[in-house]
Amino acid sequence: MAATTSLSHLSFTPKLHLPSLSSAKPRTFKILFCLSIKQSNDQTVKTHDSSNNKLRVVFAAGGTGGHIYPAVAIADELKVTKPMTEILFIGTPNSMESAAIVSAGYEFTTVPPARLARPIISLQNLLLPYHLIKSTIESYEKLRDFKPHIVIGTGGYVSFPICLAAVLNGFKLVIQEQNSVPGIANWVLSHLANVVFVAFNSTLDCFPKGKGVVCGNPVRLSLKKCVSKAVARLHFFPKSGKIADSEAKVLLVLGGSLGANAINIAMLNIYYQMLLENKNLFIIWQTGVEAYNEMESLVKNHRHLLLTPFMHSMDFAYAAADLIISRAGAMTCYEILATGKPSILIPSPNVAEGHQFKNASLMADLADARVITEDELDSTTLRAAIEEILGDAKKMADMSERALKAANPNASTEIVQHILSLVNL
Repeated sequence: MAATTSLSHLSFTPKLHLPSLSSAKPRTFKILFCLSIKQSNDQTVKTHDSSNNKLRVVFAAGGTGGHIYPAVAIADELKVTKPMTEILFIGTPNSMESAAIVSAGYEFTTVPPARLARPIISLQNLLLPYHLIKSTIESYEKLRDFKPHIVIGTGGYVSFPICLAAVLNGFKLVIQEQNSVPGIANWVLSHLANVVFVAFNSTLDCFPKGKGVVCGNPVRLSLKKCVSKAVARLHFFPKSGKIADSEAKVLLVLGGSLGANAINIAMLNIYYQMLLENKNLFIIWQTGVEAYNEMESLVKNHRHLLLTPFMHSMDFAYAAADLIISRAGAMTCYEILATGKPSILIPSPNVAEGHQFKNASLMADLADARVITEDELDSTTLRAAIEEILGDAKKMADMSERALKAANPNASTEIVQHILSLVNL
């Protein structure tokens, strides 16, 4: 496939010619075990019965919600399509995934972490080979015991040793890349994987030819429930009569689960004056868990303001919002597209390999998202961008329409169908 030179012509929907999964090149990297096998009428060694059509799948995901939620979305879709599927998630102890996966109702087990510190040349990475080998060995043993038909890696530092162990075990491996440009780990794993699922057409050029399949990013099932705007708004502001007015506008501020200090400071200097001057404005503000106590002590109470450390009901939050201010994590960006929301994106400069800036730039081309870098961010710049978008109904409608066109809401369904085709039970 020829690389396109204009991002504005990209489409997330898989309408281009895609490689056949059945023709994916087999991995040549194998470990061979020599066994002496004696045939007899009585089978002395028995593993899973080959006649058992029950699908067994392992997910390798962790670190952040951006890696965990896509895995859960695929797992949920597998359960809908093949209810008897056995699913095992492997992550690290005392981590975000250790809580999130159990909450989602899936079996979870752990392996030792093998985290790559930044910068790469640092004293912290001296013991990385040891930790990587230890984690890979334990992953190998867990995979050997579970005997999955396929292993699915969605990213995070825990994903690499598990996916490497899958290759060493001879199990089928697929990667799901959420970002517009992959990180080092997924790029390396892509050469060993059977298939790489990507969200963007432009990402195909980052992986070996013939490995990539464009499906979009799988979004959580709760976001597909189509909660009405009226119900969602009353969920956050149940005592406000004005929230039901057609002129009411809801601003949703997201900084990720840990928060974004730069966004919080910029909002702190403008939120109250904006609420005083605009009686139809409502603000839902997720400060992040670590910043909540400090922000709560600084923010003045207002009946049109909801301050929260963490957003548990994202389906309601997206449905209620007219405009979203957010970091530019891959899954947040795709959820913004899938819900058709105008957005102001402030990419984090601290994310490895500049992923968030690349994601935000693609969002600007595809959905006319407003991008403000942290160097440009201040209260004046942010307020001007908010008022410009909220004050232009035609622009908001256009941004919403372009966002919806760019997303593929059936990404998880398509990924599951490809996986079932690859496994070919």
